[in-house]
Amino acid sequence: MTRVLALDAATEACSVALLCDGEVWERSVEAGRDHAQRLITMVAELMAETEVSWSMLDGIAASIGPGAFTGVRISVAVAQGLAFGAGLPVAAVSTLEALALQVLKGEPGRAVACLDARMGEVYWGCFAADAALGLIAAGPPGVGPPDSVSLPASLSWAGADSGQPVRGIGRGFSAYPTLAARLGVEIDEPRSRALPNAREIARLGALRLKLGLGLDPAELQPLYLRDKVALTEAERAAK
Repeated sequence: MTRVLALDAATEACSVALLCDGEVWERSVEAGRDHAQRLITMVAELMAETEVSWSMLDGIAASIGPGAFTGVRISVAVAQGLAFGAGLPVAAVSTLEALALQVLKGEPGRAVACLDARMGEVYWGCFAADAALGLIAAGPPGVGPPDSVSLPASLSWAGADSGQPVRGIGRGFSAYPTLAARLGVEIDEPRSRALPNAREIARLGALRLKLGLGLDPAELQPLYLRDKVALTEAERAAK
């Protein structure tokens, strides 16, 4: 039996999920503020509803980004605080992995996850389905202008279920509507509006904890990809 609590506040969405023996209970809200308080409140509600105590959990899965700087810090800090208090290991899951699992879960194939990073840039990652791990990355995640996004040429990516279409998901595609066509990925309106969710973070976290890939809470680190949060006045004027 596996019981994992998952948290995500790295983007506009704030969500919590509890995975218990394959079944998932969740809370989610899309809001731009008060993520820390919302997370803590939703955790309390979910654990009360499911009658799961801290001692019954196997670990906590945390979204580590990329995403909004403040949101990423909240995800990591709340997960660390809860895990320290309960004496639990943590599993790190990126927002791009959580997005990609939405289209790869239970299906073979490949996916490109893409989030709007603001300032004329996107975060992206390329993934292939994997039976043991849920998915595997075809390379490191990236950040940059939409025209810098490209599909990997690695054999592991090109040969993975190559007869299946490459699926796109995430709000980077709705922010830059020509991106999907340029990459040749398959996407629809719901997928172009998708955000990461703690549901998929819980599933990936459970797999990692089972494989012994859990971390001490002190080892949990944010994944920012860039160290700049806003354009300068000159950069805004040049756009």
